[in-house]
Amino acid sequence: MPISHVATMAFERGSRLASIPAFLLAAALWIAAAAQSHAQSLIRDPDIEHGLRELAFPILRAAGLNTNRVRVLVVKDDTFNAFVIDYNTIYVNHGLILSVDSPEMLQAVIAHEAAHIANGHLARRAENLRAAQRAAGFGTALAMIAAAAGGGEAAAGIAAGTSASALRSFLGHTRAEEASADRSAAGYLRWAEISPSGMVALHRKFAGQELLSEANQDPYMRSHPTSRERLRAAEAFLDEFGDRAKPDPNADYWFARVKGKLSAFLRSPSWTLRRAREESARDIRLMREAAAHHQNRNLGAALSAIDGALAIRPEDPFYYELKGQILLENRRFAQAVDAYAKAMELAPRDALIMAGYGRALLAEGRMKDALQVLEKARARDYRNLRLMQDLGVAYAKLGQPGMAATVTAERYALQGRLADAGIHARRAVGQLPEGSPGWQRAQDVLIAAERAEKSKRKRK
Repeated sequence: MPISHVATMAFERGSRLASIPAFLLAAALWIAAAAQSHAQSLIRDPDIEHGLRELAFPILRAAGLNTNRVRVLVVKDDTFNAFVIDYNTIYVNHGLILSVDSPEMLQAVIAHEAAHIANGHLARRAENLRAAQRAAGFGTALAMIAAAAGGGEAAAGIAAGTSASALRSFLGHTRAEEASADRSAAGYLRWAEISPSGMVALHRKFAGQELLSEANQDPYMRSHPTSRERLRAAEAFLDEFGDRAKPDPNADYWFARVKGKLSAFLRSPSWTLRRAREESARDIRLMREAAAHHQNRNLGAALSAIDGALAIRPEDPFYYELKGQILLENRRFAQAVDAYAKAMELAPRDALIMAGYGRALLAEGRMKDALQVLEKARARDYRNLRLMQDLGVAYAKLGQPGMAATVTAERYALQGRLADAGIHARRAVGQLPEGSPGWQRAQDVLIAAERAEKSKRKRK
C-alpha cells in the first residue's frame, strides 16, 4: 500500500534510545517481534502523523507531557485498539481511527493512553514483561541494543514468546489503572476544552463486551478491561461538569484529513471515489481522489487532483509530499525531487518528508546528496525502517560496504531477526576501521546477536 511507506513495527536503535530504561527498551523490542509475528506494521505518513499531533497537542499539554517528544503513531491493524509501551509514544490501530465517529472519541483514546504515561503505569511493565515471557513459553530471542552514549556497550539479549495471549498480557492494564486513567483523561479533556462526550461514546461502544467470551471480545476490551461502572463514571463526569467545549474547526479538519488519508490508501479506489464526494473540505476530497487515482495508475488524474488541493492550500508541505510520492512511484524522478524539495522548504524538520526527499534523490542517482539527507533523517527518526533500507543502498552505491552492512544489521536486529543481523554485523566489523562509529554500532548488534544465540542454545 502506498501511504508514504509502511514500516515493519520495530524500534530502531538511535542516540535517543540511550535514555530509555533498559526494561522499556526490552519491552519495545519484544513487542516489535510480537507484532511482526502477527504481520503488524507501522503506517508512517507525515500527513497522518501531523494530523494526530494536532489532535493530541492540547491533551498532552494538559497532561504535563512533552508535546515535542510524545508522538502518536499508527499501527497497521484493523482491530479497535490503542496502547503504550514507553514514555514517548502512543500507538493507535488504524482500525480504531477508522471506526470512531468524531474527533472527540479519538481524543478520548489519546487522553486515556496519555494518562497511563503521566500516571506512571508503565512502571509495572517490567513485571508484566516477565509474566508475559513466562506465559509465552518458548519464544524468540531479542536483543536490547542500548549502547551507552559514547560507548559500545550492548545489553544482553532476552527470550520472549510472541503468542497473542502473551502480547495481551503485556499490554493489559488493571481495572484500577483503567479507572485512574479515565479520571485523569476526563480532567485533561476538560482542561483542554474538549467535549468529554467522546469518552462516554467510547465506553458505550464496549457496553456488553464483558458478557462475551474472550475470543469474541474486541482487542481493546482485552487490553483495557472495561466495566459498566466506568461508563457510569464517565456519564457522571459529563453530568457534573457539563459539556462546555467550544467547537474546534481545527480538530474537525484534521480528524477528517487523517481518516481520509488512511481510508484512501487502505480501501479500494472505487470506494474512495464514491465516498470522497461526501467530504466537506474540498482539499481533503481532492487529496482522497488523488490517492485513489494513483492506486488506479491514472497519473494524469492523480496529479490534477493533488494540484487542485495545492491550489487551495499552496503552503501545505504534506500535499507536496503526496505529489512527490505519486511522481516517484511513477518514475518521474526529477519532478519528484522538485516536489519533495518544496515540501522540505515548507517543513524542514519533518523527518518523514526528509526521508522521502532522500529517496527521490537516490532514485535520481544523486547518491551523495541522498546520503546526506538520509543521514539527517535517521538522526531525527529512529523508527523508519524504509529509511534504513535506503541508507544501506546509498552507502553501497557510494562504495561504503562496511556502513551498508552496519545499517542492514541494525535494521534486521530491530525487526527481531538477530541471526540475519549477526551475519551483516560480522561483515561490517571486518570491513570498518576498528573503533570507528560504524564499527562500534556493528559491534553492538553483533554482541546482542551472539548473546541471543547463546540464550537460545541454553533453552534447548
